[in-house]
Amino acid sequence: MTKTMMLILAGIAVGGVAQASEELAKTKNCLTCHAADKKIVGPSYKDIAAKRAGEKGAEAALAQKIKAGSKNEWGTVPMPPNNVSDAEAATLAKWVLAHK
Repeated sequence: MTKTMMLILAGIAVGGVAQASEELAKTKNCLTCHAADKKIVGPSYKDIAAKRAGEKGAEAALAQKIKAGSKNEWGTVPMPPNNVSDAEAATLAKWVLAHK
């Protein structure tokens, strides 16, 4: 397989994961309070990624917050716990942190 073909396939694979994660975010109603680049009720995904950039264990910590909820991190409005599996929370956390 040529190097170019491998790069194309890798791009498709990554794009597919990103699309799947966006669909998961829609399914789990994340987009009701969050958007990629603007604050709605909660912070934008870009703001979350910027805040967590370089933080050791950021993906696991964010997955826990997605699953259990959080409060007083981004203001007075708490984020309620979400009905997601550990795997779904990890997928969403990875997707959110990929927003640059």
